[in-house]
Amino acid sequence: MKPTVAAPPEVDLTFLLSWASHALQTEMTAGLSDLGITPRAHCILHKAVSGDLTQTQIADSLGLDKTTMVVLTDKLEKDGLAERVPSSIDRRARIIQATPAGLELLARSNEIVSGIQNDVLGTLPEELRGPFVEALSRLVEGRLSSFAECEQPPRRRSSRI
Repeated sequence: MKPTVAAPPEVDLTFLLSWASHALQTEMTAGLSDLGITPRAHCILHKAVSGDLTQTQIADSLGLDKTTMVVLTDKLEKDGLAERVPSSIDRRARIIQATPAGLELLARSNEIVSGIQNDVLGTLPEELRGPFVEALSRLVEGRLSSFAECEQPPRRRSSRI
């Protein structure tokens, strides 16, 4: 039997994770604004270059609902940054691909995102950085990898599309 480790009652994990997420999203939004791209659009382009992924696969991997994904992809297409192409495996599915302009913008936005992430992690003592990222990754890939079913799920704070 595993020993149970309980968080002290004065620790509000939901608040800590929510605050950190919102603060980082806000900083990313500000950092990417000069490029005319949002953090969500950046993530879609990033996923699009990592393999032949469908719109649904990208949405699922980013925790986006179908409507939001369609709106974001429509905007990326309108701006000439991505395109939907037929899947070679499933004729009903569309693969999202970055255009040359999208690849160029992604390279620039990657620099901004990396800079912000390095700056944020740089505020932690060096010996805590790796374990912190590893712990969050384990949570997101494990225990918190999916959303619990509930009657009224909490609304996710949305950034501008």
